[in-house]
Formats: sequence, structure tokens, C-alpha cells
Amino acid sequence: MTAARTVVVHPDAEGLAVTTGARLLLHVLDAQAVRSPVHVVLTGGTVGIRLLAEASRNPLRDLVDWSDVHVWWGDERFVTADDSDRNALQAREALLDALPLPPGNVHEMPAARPEDPSFGPDEAAAEHAAELARYAPAGAAAPVFDVVLLGMGPDMHVASLFPGHPARDAAGSPTVGVHSSPKPPPSRVSLTFEAINGAREVWVVAAGAEKAEAVAAGLAGDPVSSAAHVHGTERTLWLIDAAAAGRAAADG
Repeated sequence: MTAARTVVVHPDAEGLAVTTGARLLLHVLDAQAVRSPVHVVLTGGTVGIRLLAEASRNPLRDLVDWSDVHVWWGDERFVTADDSDRNALQAREALLDALPLPPGNVHEMPAARPEDPSFGPDEAAAEHAAELARYAPAGAAAPVFDVVLLGMGPDMHVASLFPGHPARDAAGSPTVGVHSSPKPPPSRVSLTFEAINGAREVWVVAAGAEKAEAVAAGLAGDPVSSAAHVHGTERTLWLIDAAAAGRAAADG
């Protein structure tokens, strides 16, 4: 089942980050009112980390029962755990370290292990798939995520699913190891479309004029666009600023 898509255009990147940070907190609060636990998938990138920083400053954060929230990521750079490129490290600095989250509720994708050169992106993906399976309903490979946040690149990628890259076609698993990524660093781990599209809600978040062509292609359903292939089962939101709307605003 694919949810209808809604496009929300904010005046600028600051407004997008502030409102999406608040929207995330409200969504978690609403989800907690009807089910437990709540599973949230975060994204990295400039806007993704900025919205987490805005959530950190929002008083709504203190109304959330964080002991009931599990945090995941859509993708991760396969670098060492202390590398500043890590989405998880940036998210911790922006928000997570300020929250009373039980350590076991934060599910980082495995990092590179310099002491074990045999442990690569494929092994990390398999290890993370096993972690996802621990929280999955019977017969499923991953939890039913309450919301998946996804940034989008000018090249139309989401998570680390790049157009034309073989990892984009991965099937039969919730995770995939990414080799020779067209965007550095070259090694990554990503959720697959199967895992992302099982979420109740998927939010694509994009800001800036450099994203306008990619936004337009995604909203038009361009098959080359990875963003065009993601959706929630209950709701799909495109949260963009006016600059990223660009041509998309005219296309409807």
C-alpha cells in the first residue's frame, strides 16, 4: 500500500528546519499515544542535522517518553566510529546526547574496524540487518518504522541509494553495503527501498536551489530519481523550502 503524497513548502531553510524539528517531536508524541515502542529513522546532511538541533531547543522534547523511542538511521558512512563524517556522531552532538535515551535504544549502523580489515560494508550491513530483525514483527525483516526521514542530494539520491548504482537494486534484505559510492566516502551502509517503504510515514526533506531539479524530478516520478521510489504506507511528505521547490512549485 502506498500513501498519497503531500508537498509542504516552507519559505526558507531555517523555517524548514524549525518546523520539521517540531513536526518530528509532535509525531513521536502522537505515535506514543497509540502504540509502543516508537521507531524513528534519522537522516544526516545539513538539513537533517539542523532540524535535530532545532528539536533540541524545542520544549516539546521534554514531553516525549524517550525510554519508549528507538532511533535508527537511513544510511551511514562506513568510517570509524569517531569520524566526524558519521551521521550518528553528528546526530548525537545535535540532539541525542541531550536526551534521556537508553543506550540500547540507539541503533547505530556498524562502523569501520581498522583492526579487522575483513569487516567491510557488506559485513556491516549483515550485522545491522540482524539488529533490525531483533525488533521486527514476526515474519518481517525490520521494525515498522513510525517515520523515516530522508535527505535528498542534487543527484537525486536518498539514503545511500544512488541513481544508477547497483546497491539501489538490492532486494531481499533491509540493508545493503555500498561500494564505490559516487559521493565520498566511497563505502557506506544503507537501508534498502524495502525497509524504507515499509514505514508508516516517509518524509523527504530538501532545501536550497541546488536541489530544485532533483525535487522536480522526484515529484514528477522520474524513474532515475531514487527519491521518486520512496513512500510511506500511511503518509508520504515532501518537506522543502521555496528555493528547492523551484520548478516543482510550477509543476504542482
